[in-house]
Amino acid sequence: PATALLCLVIAVADGDTLTARCGAHTLRVRIAAIDAPESRQRFGPESRQQLTRLCWQQRARITPREQDKYGRTVAQVSCQGQDVASTQVRTGLAWVYTAYAQNDPQLLPLQQQARAARRGLWAQPRPLPPWSYRQRYGHSNRSSIHSYPR
Repeated sequence: PATALLCLVIAVADGDTLTARCGAHTLRVRIAAIDAPESRQRFGPESRQQLTRLCWQQRARITPREQDKYGRTVAQVSCQGQDVASTQVRTGLAWVYTAYAQNDPQLLPLQQQARAARRGLWAQPRPLPPWSYRQRYGHSNRSSIHSYPR
């Protein structure tokens, strides 16, 4: 098991990516097991705002899992004592990225509850997952960094 790092969150890029200062170095972190709406996608700004409220200028507990093809650390993240992935999914502001969620069995039931309650992105009749949005509308330099490694 990876050792958890205690870091200060210094930036939030979107609903599933943040930057943290861990001692003398800076770490770009992709939150494991979730995929948040893209910035220009419906609920993208709300997803980023929630992650900002939860983590910005807060101490984060970051448990690295792997590194993605963009050099980001894919990690489990907790801010203010809350698991960030669970919070984003429970409030309907991120999808469970099922291909990468084997270590996070709590997430699918939270997504089902959010969907049943029509919270966040689930209030839409047919919400478009971010991976489909990226495929449909192409990758800008900004949006392409949000993909998991293939």
